[in-house]
Amino acid sequence: MTDDASRDETDATARDRDTEPETPPQPQPARHGFWWRVREYTMVVAIAIALSFLVKTFLVQPFWIPSGSMEQTLITGDRIVVNKLPGSNDDLQRGDIVVFEDPNGWLPPVPESEGVGGAAKRALQFVGLYPAGEQHLVKRVIGVGGDHVVCCDDRGRITVNGAAIDETYLSPGVQPSAVPFDVRVPDGRLWVMGDNRSNSEDSRAHDGRSGGSEGSVPTSVVTGKVWAVVWPIGRFGTPPDGRAVFSQVPSR
Repeated sequence: MTDDASRDETDATARDRDTEPETPPQPQPARHGFWWRVREYTMVVAIAIALSFLVKTFLVQPFWIPSGSMEQTLITGDRIVVNKLPGSNDDLQRGDIVVFEDPNGWLPPVPESEGVGGAAKRALQFVGLYPAGEQHLVKRVIGVGGDHVVCCDDRGRITVNGAAIDETYLSPGVQPSAVPFDVRVPDGRLWVMGDNRSNSEDSRAHDGRSGGSEGSVPTSVVTGKVWAVVWPIGRFGTPPDGRAVFSQVPSR
């Protein structure tokens, strides 16, 4: 009796289940329609631009080398990236290669590109997707605030705080400077020179007779230190360390 009752109850439950109305299938969103794809691609592009902007602002920024003033360390057309990590400019030292904004009319005015192409280029530079360079300069730090920098000793070498430096990053035969100078670098400023000394409009060319106050560059306009050459691929790598050249310079 018990088994028959259980079977009857099970059969009744099954019949009830069979008679329940079926839920109609719910329509699925059209995930492969034209506007869905447009929305998807727009989101991807927006995220890429936002990430690029954040990278350019806080991590690294691309630049291109427009002249030969740093040859052969950096040559015309090189694409470089500059370290912009927070605090990286708090440790600027002699021998560093830095990118900085034009401090006071060092560069001639660059006519703005017109039309859609010019606007697109400026927009891409702003977000970090196109290398900047027209109104920036790249030079090597020779003296920091308080340094006494002189050219030249009896062997034609630059001295910093009385110590002669052998500039191994210069190409063979390059004279440290054909222009004599004797400057005291003000605090918060840098004395900068290109490695291609005969073809570099650097601190020497803009100092006049100020003794270092006009030709030096405020640290506030420094974008960052050159981290690496990234293009062309055959030149990929970090520039040789220039700080070692100044290791024997005494404290100021």
